[in-house]
Amino acid sequence: MGSEDADLEELGSIYLRGEKISWETKQTGAVGRMNTRGLEKIMQRAEGELSVLPYGKELVRLFKDNYLNSPDIQTATFRLIHALFAEYGLLVLVPDNPRFKELMLPVFEKDLFEQQPAAIVNATIEKLSAHYKVQANPRDINLFYLKDQLRGRIEKTTGGFIVHDSDIRFSEAQLRQELQEHPERFSPNVILRGLFQETLLPNIVFIGGGGETAYWLEFRKLFAHYKVSFPVLILRNSFLLVEEEWDKKLAGAEVTVTDIFRSEEELVNELVKRYSQHRLSLGQEIAEAMRFYEKLKKLSADVEPTLGQHVEALQAKALEPLKELEKKLLKAEKRKFSDQRRQLHTIQAALFPLKGLQERIDNFLPWYAKRGKKFLDDLYAHSLTLEQEFVILAERS
Repeated sequence: MGSEDADLEELGSIYLRGEKISWETKQTGAVGRMNTRGLEKIMQRAEGELSVLPYGKELVRLFKDNYLNSPDIQTATFRLIHALFAEYGLLVLVPDNPRFKELMLPVFEKDLFEQQPAAIVNATIEKLSAHYKVQANPRDINLFYLKDQLRGRIEKTTGGFIVHDSDIRFSEAQLRQELQEHPERFSPNVILRGLFQETLLPNIVFIGGGGETAYWLEFRKLFAHYKVSFPVLILRNSFLLVEEEWDKKLAGAEVTVTDIFRSEEELVNELVKRYSQHRLSLGQEIAEAMRFYEKLKKLSADVEPTLGQHVEALQAKALEPLKELEKKLLKAEKRKFSDQRRQLHTIQAALFPLKGLQERIDNFLPWYAKRGKKFLDDLYAHSLTLEQEFVILAERS
């Protein structure tokens, strides 16, 4: 669990049926160490919507038991994940622990006092950036200082070291002593997080999202330098979940679920061309015009070869209005399909909330409240192994 390196701005909100619900808290520091006060309001809001569903009360009780009866977020999340996934053989490790961080002391020392990890990763980024977008850039020091309500970035200055967002300062000797006596107070950022987790739990394969697997490619030489095995990178599963309501609407709109991945404009154009009673394409006329100008070009070339360019210019000037007319014909006919456009817009807005992937916005709560443990079993049963494909699960009675 990356509980100490979590971002409250990202983790402090959920979307429930399209509505954004936020945790109002003034706490700072590592999210995993924050207490759970204030989550009651979110629980009450979720309970009002979910309790009417078959497994809603069970799910709300599960959240209340784990979050409202835990001292902090990381303990609550640990307990919830155990309750949901224990039977699958899941092992959950919370790395915010002094004994675990002692294993990273040699790396932490090189980062703080020699800025070695930054130099290694920057060399790799320089090569990757010629072909790929850089996902994560290292800082000179890639550690945060973690204490009480503070998780501040450590920075080297001419007089020693400072911790951002605080008045904490260290000389080099003081920082070395602090690292040896309190390794739990040092928290790796994205550049060192992968190395940390693979040191604790070496993997054959690391399964992650697109952004994660992309920035892990930056760390191969870092792993090699510290003699930590670098895992094979596999893109995790992605799902589109289509409720029965939307599956029926897709059928009514006469588009398939795979069609819905295309743009709204593209789909409307196809429907107009498919069902319009008028011929909207001027392809035949444009082809005839092109044949006409090809004849003119040959005729002109027989008289004077240089006239060919003049005919080409005339051809371009003549064809452009025809192409514009074709666009106007399609645009005029599309106005008659406004109902179909609205229907497609509604479907796409439901299946691709905020114009993004469902998995990035929608919360799993309504799905679990509706189907219970079978929801997780269905995802598990339809999860792929090494096939790099997108899975669509449609709900049908």
